[in-house]
Amino acid sequence: MTSKTIICIFIVAIVWGTTFLGIKIGVETVPPWFVAGLRQFLAAIILFPILLFKKELKWIGWKKLSIQMTLSTLMLIGANGLTTVAEKDLTSSLTSLISALSPVFIFIGSMIIGMEKFTFRTLIGLLMGLFGVVFIFWDGINDLANPDYRNGLLILLLAILCWGGGTIYTKKLHSENNNLFLNLFYQFAFAGVVQLIFAFTFSEEINVAKWSAQSISAIVYLAVFGSVTAFFAYHYLLKTLLPTQVSILSYVNTIISIFLSWLILGETISAKFILATAFIICGVFVINYKPGMLKFRTKQS
Repeated sequence: MTSKTIICIFIVAIVWGTTFLGIKIGVETVPPWFVAGLRQFLAAIILFPILLFKKELKWIGWKKLSIQMTLSTLMLIGANGLTTVAEKDLTSSLTSLISALSPVFIFIGSMIIGMEKFTFRTLIGLLMGLFGVVFIFWDGINDLANPDYRNGLLILLLAILCWGGGTIYTKKLHSENNNLFLNLFYQFAFAGVVQLIFAFTFSEEINVAKWSAQSISAIVYLAVFGSVTAFFAYHYLLKTLLPTQVSILSYVNTIISIFLSWLILGETISAKFILATAFIICGVFVINYKPGMLKFRTKQS
């Protein structure tokens, strides 16, 4: 491995492991849609001078624009935006753990449209994930009586479905992506504008004076590192490592997120929550395991 590959591995594992923490700090004083919208809009602003400098900023055509708008709607407005809204009423650790189930939804969706096949190993993985969910709510079933908590879970579920839909849509495209960061610029810009419209429309109170420096810093961090830097690193790894090897980092993200939620935010992490984490991560791993996944080697150029 080159030093650049190692650096990118650490960026993806650590930075994306901190995004749930960043979102939670952001929504403490800033309305959720403003957190999501400002994050994506700032990411687009950051990419703009980079594309200008590289002379890659150009019109991509209506057909390609419609594809990027669809991806942006599913992945950024739907998945990222709704997760941000949900985290207003859910803990950072719980949000990251439930979000770790997204590969299960992706697999089920892929199976429905014929992209994956159901196997006995799949059944074992699904049961392990189910046990994990049971352990999560073992002691907190009464919390579902709280409408904010219940709505937060429903919104998070919708966010996961959007992420799954966007991932499957990407797989179905079967197109070479030679202008990744130009496409991301259009996605970030579209999502930022739409989410800011949502922010001004649906926020109960808009009082910028109440926005703390911590929350604003978290938004800037999410834009610079969570969106732009991590995406650069992630797609670099997809070019240098096997996709199945890159997917292992998602398990590391969840562990880092839960640990930081406990360390920085003081969220309670019970023994049952840890057990649920183990069940869900193992279940997702079993479902998505591919031969050669653990044999660390780089792609041959």
